[in-house]
Amino acid sequence: MDFFKIDDRLEEIGRAVESSLSHKFSEIDSIAFYNESKVLRAFIDNKISDAHFAGSTGYGYGDKGRDALDSLYAQIFEAEDALVRHNFVSGTHALSVALFGILRPGDRLLSLTGKPYDTMEQVIGIDDDNKNSGSLKDYGINYQQLDLLNDKTVDFDGIKHVIKGAKVAYIQRSRGYSSRQSLTIDEIEKITKIVYKLSPKTIVVIDNCYGEFVCKNEPTDVGADLIVGSLIKNPGGGIAQTGGYIAGRKDLVELCSYRLTAPGIGKEVGCSLGQNKNMYMGIFFAPSVTANALKVSAYSRALFQKFGFVTLPKDDEKISDIVSVLQLGSKEALIAFCQGIQSGSPIDSFVTPEPWDMPGYDSQVIMAAGAFTNGSSIEISADAPLKPPYNVYLQGGLTYNSGKISVLLAAQSLLDRGLLSFNDL
Repeated sequence: MDFFKIDDRLEEIGRAVESSLSHKFSEIDSIAFYNESKVLRAFIDNKISDAHFAGSTGYGYGDKGRDALDSLYAQIFEAEDALVRHNFVSGTHALSVALFGILRPGDRLLSLTGKPYDTMEQVIGIDDDNKNSGSLKDYGINYQQLDLLNDKTVDFDGIKHVIKGAKVAYIQRSRGYSSRQSLTIDEIEKITKIVYKLSPKTIVVIDNCYGEFVCKNEPTDVGADLIVGSLIKNPGGGIAQTGGYIAGRKDLVELCSYRLTAPGIGKEVGCSLGQNKNMYMGIFFAPSVTANALKVSAYSRALFQKFGFVTLPKDDEKISDIVSVLQLGSKEALIAFCQGIQSGSPIDSFVTPEPWDMPGYDSQVIMAAGAFTNGSSIEISADAPLKPPYNVYLQGGLTYNSGKISVLLAAQSLLDRGLLSFNDL
């Protein structure tokens, strides 16, 4: 390669891998076309114009761009209403607002997909040792989880034993920092049908992070009451600078808006501060950018499989999020991989990632994220907790070609340190 020092043999293997993925890439493009059509239809139906890009200040009363963006998201996600705001600071924040918005003291929150993502543990109050941090537990909200089966799949039969009386059934679509499969839309539909049959008043809430536009349908298409996500992941398209969304039943979205602002005020206030245009552009580009991320994901798995590494999702699994897991087997290989990804990032390529004590996690974490937007997971990024089996979680890629280069540089980083060998082929 003219611009990067990548072993010729590694490049040759990469070309063969790419050729083998043509059918998979065609499927990804077909889904992207469907989702881009859906998004374009929503822009047209909601009569979006440049007037919607104007920012507001102060209370933000009458911010037409903010309100139309809510309507746009609601149509795209087949929801009654949506709350899309730049002042959601993360996916965890949006999920926290949703749960605090609809749960009350004495209610029971039931996770049907085992232990949730690490950063949600303190929100819920799992193992918080009475820190009085303002968690759901501190407010008298009970928590229960239905553990996954030994094969890391949902315990569908077990739902009937725990669901009755639960106020919220919580489902995490993506795998998070675990080796379990991400949930398919079909599996989410199966869960919701079981829940509604046995406990009709239970509210189904989906952590939809990393899953938007990966499939043609979203959880709200198959019965979920609320979906929640981050705009620095899929729906922001690499353009939204911050933010998150909550979409679903109108009455529930209203309750969530009271938690974000104040009871009785809700969605009526909240200035957009010039962020509207970025959020509109982000959702418009999101299906294509998500498709690029899926191609980078498929390429990374196929390349590292050639060298004998275990990767997830497996080739026969349905893809439901943009996350790929590469089981690198050692702390050294994990660090080398992340440093290789960073070296191929457009921003901060000269930075060397090192493990650190990241808030909300129970072990040191290393993160490679040379992104235009700090922390954006839809841009090429790799992160991992430093603990066995030393899985690295790869996400994103604004463009397929730049993402592919970063993956090749990650492989080259392992090769340079003797952690990858052509003898393994």
